[in-house]
Amino acid sequence: MKRIALGLHYEGTSWQGWQKQLHRQTVQDTLESALAKFCQHPVATVCAGRTDSGVHALGQVVHFDTEARRELFAWVRGLNAFLPPSVAVRWAAEVEAGEQGFHARFSATSRTYQYLIYNHAVRSPLWHGRAGWAFRPLDEHAMAQAAQALVGVHDFSAFRAAECQAASPVRTMHAIQVRRQGDLILVTLRANAFLHHMVRNIVGSLIAVGNGTQRPEWMHELLLSRHRDLAAPTFSPDGLYLAKVDYDARWGLPQADEALPFFSAN
Repeated sequence: MKRIALGLHYEGTSWQGWQKQLHRQTVQDTLESALAKFCQHPVATVCAGRTDSGVHALGQVVHFDTEARRELFAWVRGLNAFLPPSVAVRWAAEVEAGEQGFHARFSATSRTYQYLIYNHAVRSPLWHGRAGWAFRPLDEHAMAQAAQALVGVHDFSAFRAAECQAASPVRTMHAIQVRRQGDLILVTLRANAFLHHMVRNIVGSLIAVGNGTQRPEWMHELLLSRHRDLAAPTFSPDGLYLAKVDYDARWGLPQADEALPFFSAN
């Protein structure tokens, strides 16, 4: 039995999230169907981070065990032949199996999400489903100042969904960056792990700071309060991208930085 890791891109607008459901309109259902056809046997997958309905991925990582023997390039080209245009395998790697082997979720050392905001008085059909829309002018500098209060080890209960099943609300936020390019604002967050809706709740509160409804210091006050009801509403899933999952170099996985292709790296 071999263990294969895959890197995935997907455009999440038409999907009901990652995790498989009875209606089978999920990325996992679609990927496992493609794997079953390609491997000629049922395949169960494990992902690095389950994404919600409408959320996209630039760097999702999954693993699965199989008896099928294929060249690595064949896993990419072969699976993509069975996948719809909105889902694509970007790379494949053979990894160690067994209890001490690679695990897409538990072997991850950090995760990076990016949230793209279209900041303009009038909505854009071109960004529909791919960017959250904020029609009031946003001060990205105030947003960046507010975001720094979240860097470090904190209890993120103020930004945690009520239905979150995580055992602890404590997470380590390694970095948050806020950048503007024309009418687009990109928020990049890297942490050891994220709570359910944590990124969308943080972005909603940053927008409240950016449009002048709240002061930058409010973000620190929210964090200390640990009360979700005091924070801004959960923002749209449209602009949320799972950008990258980091692993120890010993697994030998591609570690090139993922980024939104239409946003400057500087």
